[in-house]
Amino acid sequence: MKAALVTNKEVVSIQEIECPVIKNDEVLIKVAMAGVCGSDLHLFRGTHAFRKPPAVLGHEVAGEIVKVGEAVTKFRVGDRVTVEPHSGCKECEFCKQELVNICLNKTAPGTPGWIGTFVEYFNAPEKTLYKLGDNISYEMGVMVEPLAVAVHAMSRVTVKEKDSIVILGAGSIGLLTQIVAAQMGYKTIICTDTAPFNREMALKLGAAAALDPLTEDVPAKVKELSNGRGADLAIITAGAANILDQASACVRKRGEIGLVSMITEKIPFYSYAIVFNEQTIFGSMTYETRDFAKAADMINAGLDLNGLVTQKYELTRTQDALTVLSEKKEKVVKVLVTLS
Repeated sequence: MKAALVTNKEVVSIQEIECPVIKNDEVLIKVAMAGVCGSDLHLFRGTHAFRKPPAVLGHEVAGEIVKVGEAVTKFRVGDRVTVEPHSGCKECEFCKQELVNICLNKTAPGTPGWIGTFVEYFNAPEKTLYKLGDNISYEMGVMVEPLAVAVHAMSRVTVKEKDSIVILGAGSIGLLTQIVAAQMGYKTIICTDTAPFNREMALKLGAAAALDPLTEDVPAKVKELSNGRGADLAIITAGAANILDQASACVRKRGEIGLVSMITEKIPFYSYAIVFNEQTIFGSMTYETRDFAKAADMINAGLDLNGLVTQKYELTRTQDALTVLSEKKEKVVKVLVTLS
């Protein structure tokens, strides 16, 4: 079968590889659609924390089951599904708390033991599968995974007030976080991004303001829009060098800062502001199973995210898909790769 691999820095190769052999508790999925994620960009650019070339790209996926293992009972050939793309060891302290996202020994697509999703056929354990409704497109099936990232980030928030939130970065995860925040009842949602198209998208989705951090004083504008108080919450979904300082400057005393973006390089940070204002910083790593289940329910209930899908490429053009998202020389939010 065909697969797209990163073989060197910013080099994608389409290769013929062996089709996965499923275990008794697995199914084989004929992949219809896969999504390009920020972590795929890290692999592409050579900055991923643990995935190194050569590696098959992808972990966002939707497709049709074409084979089931002997122990599979809840799914059958012909089911249209998406996959929660991680599997815990079941033994560590975090798995015992149902925190598979921070399992000490978890497996994920594109790492040893599990193939990536930029392939014609993908194997997945039954426990990771979610059915897609008959009226749900494969495009929306792929969007379950990034939506789950946003759901999990917002589930980590402990500040009760919902007067205002600032989302630093209006890429796919930032815009999905905006959608989740709106559904949770945040009154004033402020987004930032350096790309005009992404700011326009944030405004279309109902943001009170969409600011350009290169030309505007973001903390001053956030305070203006929050009656001089500062935002209750900042969610970081971008990776500029000053972004932690900017988030802290936007947030009120005893506010919270959620860090979703995987910033793999050292950046400067003025920590005194955190102490002086008694602010809290939390990290948000992918999602728990309950978050993925909630995201799947939202999509199956009809949440329409088609407006976020800006480009689709065939598998043979995966290099173009990664380059477009990396360079952002055209209007881009979510890029998908089609396989059938």
